[in-house]
Formats: sequence, structure tokens, C-alpha cells
Amino acid sequence: MRILLADEQSLFREAVRVALQAQPDVEVVAEARDGLQAVAEAVQTSPDVALLDINLPNCDGVRATYLIKERLPDCRVLVLTGEEDQDKLVEALEAGASGYLTKECPLSELLQATVAVHRGETLIPPRMLGPLLGRLIRRRREQDEALQRIAKLTKREREVLAFLAEGRDNDGIAQALVISPQTARTHIQNTLGKLGVHSRLEAAAFVIQNGILEDLVGAEQ
Repeated sequence: MRILLADEQSLFREAVRVALQAQPDVEVVAEARDGLQAVAEAVQTSPDVALLDINLPNCDGVRATYLIKERLPDCRVLVLTGEEDQDKLVEALEAGASGYLTKECPLSELLQATVAVHRGETLIPPRMLGPLLGRLIRRRREQDEALQRIAKLTKREREVLAFLAEGRDNDGIAQALVISPQTARTHIQNTLGKLGVHSRLEAAAFVIQNGILEDLVGAEQ
């Protein structure tokens, strides 16, 4: 098992490296003290597992996770954090991490977690699993409600909403749809009214927060 270890603290890296390399068939092939270096070392050494501190300088652990997974899909990432944070857990998982572990855990637990994610398991602290599932269920319910609201829109209004989410102004929407600015304003007003929002910004936030831009784009085709 080839390991990449990334943490700003050299003493932490040394302690973990010694513990890892004391295990049979485990090799720390690269170390990094910041996120950009971690990504570069991952690309160069192709580790099986990357252990990334979530607060890496220059490029944090979540962003580094995304960049590593983008370049090396088969590399497993275990994110290490100083404290449990539900938001950071969700961000790490969405970026492609296979596990999330606090640095307060014993080295033996870190070793077990590294082996587990290498086997393909997803590792989440038991205390955080219940809140995570509840959050995912709420998000799914909110997304379903959002899809019900956009189902009230006409095809043209869905196109307008997608352009609003992209930040286009009235003239930009009019040009894209080959309609007059006044017609574009009318479509925007109708779209806002059906969604029950009061501004273009609210409409854009509605799309982005619920992750439904792809549904709008798909509806255009």
C-alpha cells in the first residue's frame, strides 16, 4: 500500500510515517506540507491512499481531495481534521474523500482507517453518521420540492431560470433566446412569480442551493 501523507506539521507527519512504515507492505511514497504540493506529489507518485489534513495551507484538504480524485480516480483519500465538523464532512465526501477522521484518534485507529479505505470502504465517525444521514435526507426532500416548483414552469421559463443561475442579465438572456428585452423581462417576472421568489438573486440561489441546474439544462433539450 503506497501512501501520500500531507500535513503542515512536520512532527505529525513524522509520527504517522513511522507508524505506517512499521506495518508490512506499507510505504510512504511522498509527503507534503501544503495542498498544492500534495496534488503535485500525488500526480508524480500515484499513491493508493492519500492522508490529507483538512486545513492544509495554499489549497485546503477538501480542494486537494477534489484535484487528486480528478487526476487519480483510483486513489483513496482519507481526510484528517482537528475537530468534527458536519459541514466539512459533507464537503470532503462531495469532493471524493473515502473517509473522515479526527487527529485525536490513536495511531492504531488511523492505521485501521487507512487499510479500510484502501479496501474500498467509506469511513465516517459513528457519532457523525446519524446527523449526516439526516442532512442528506433533508437535502433530498428539499431537492424534490424544488423540482416540483420548477415543474410549474414552461420550457421557456426553465431556460430563463437556467440563464439567471448563470448570472446573465436581461440583455444577455434576450440575446441568447433571440427575443426582445421586454419579452425577456416578462419571462423573468413570470418565472420569479411561479417560484415564489422576489429577485433574480433569489432565483439563482434557489437553483444553486438545490443543485438543479442540470435538471433545467436537461429540460431545455
